[in-house]
Amino acid sequence: MKFICSRDRLMEAISIVQKSVGVRSPLPILDGILVEAGQGVKLTGYDMETSIECLVEADVPVKGGIVINARIFGDIIRKLPDDVVSIETNENLQIQIESASTHFTIKGLRAEDFPKIPEVSDDQQLHVRQSVLKEMIRQTIFAVSTDESRPVLNGCYLVCDGAALEMVAIDGFRLALRRNELGSDLPAMKFIVPGKALGEVGRILSSTGEAMVDIYPSQNHIKFDIGSVKLVSRLIQGEYMNYRGIIPQTAETTLTVDPKVILSAIERAVLVITSDDRRFPVRLSMTDDETLVVSANTDVGSLREEISVAMTGSKIDIDFNPKYFLDALKAIDEDEISIIFNGSMGPCVLRPVDSQEFAYLVLPLRR
Repeated sequence: MKFICSRDRLMEAISIVQKSVGVRSPLPILDGILVEAGQGVKLTGYDMETSIECLVEADVPVKGGIVINARIFGDIIRKLPDDVVSIETNENLQIQIESASTHFTIKGLRAEDFPKIPEVSDDQQLHVRQSVLKEMIRQTIFAVSTDESRPVLNGCYLVCDGAALEMVAIDGFRLALRRNELGSDLPAMKFIVPGKALGEVGRILSSTGEAMVDIYPSQNHIKFDIGSVKLVSRLIQGEYMNYRGIIPQTAETTLTVDPKVILSAIERAVLVITSDDRRFPVRLSMTDDETLVVSANTDVGSLREEISVAMTGSKIDIDFNPKYFLDALKAIDEDEISIIFNGSMGPCVLRPVDSQEFAYLVLPLRR
């Protein structure tokens, strides 16, 4: 095998693929990147859960393949002195890496021993703008659970009803839901994508332009085709929670507020909270004149800040974990939202004033 390509493009591809390389795997070959030279060069990483492959433009005098240790490969390419790099292998699995006057020789592994990537059929396909999917991931993935005792909550639930795509994440203390109308005549489908894999998809997707991503789900796996990058992940099996049944349909109290204003107030309250201990929540309470009071009182100090809001219903006095509120508020781009309360122990819901595009549910803390 021999190919010549741009160092920077090769390094970019290695950085993408490394995210799916095993860490201290019992199988040494899973610590490597499969490099295949043919029509250009394809790099593949696979940790037996998620695979990422990335194509790199290259001049390929000799076709072939080899597996290179991911850490060593990335470190070498990053430090090369010139933007042109030549990589050549011989029958003894020796890899020659050259750039300007720099010459490395390292040992590789047989490409034939690299595990096969699961094949995903194209019977079903969802065609989505990359920028739309990237935003939906950003606005939900923070609520994916890391508690492995409830594996169905370790991923995002994607539901397509034929006209819209919904993405949901629940960790037992909060819920994040985003909905995007995509058109009509879309395939009906639902599946649970592991949070780790979906996070990598979000990092790869473009945030601007009209570029599209094709999503192919099968019974056990899902493929995201992002042009020069393809990611295949296993799906999480099981029945997801009835998330619609969790979101309250009533409201004892409704506040209408600019989310950036309350976000800034809670961020200031966190400055006097030096511990994640539940003893140090942020308190939301109402005065008699439709003023929301954001307050925190800890061993370090205290904060009290007043925010003008429009309120209907009963006054509130509730404690919350500030992180959960901040995560939700940071994901909201609207200039005005409704915050809905149902008593001192009922869940709080942040949602648009006049649409169903999102809902963030946060459970209060007991005093």
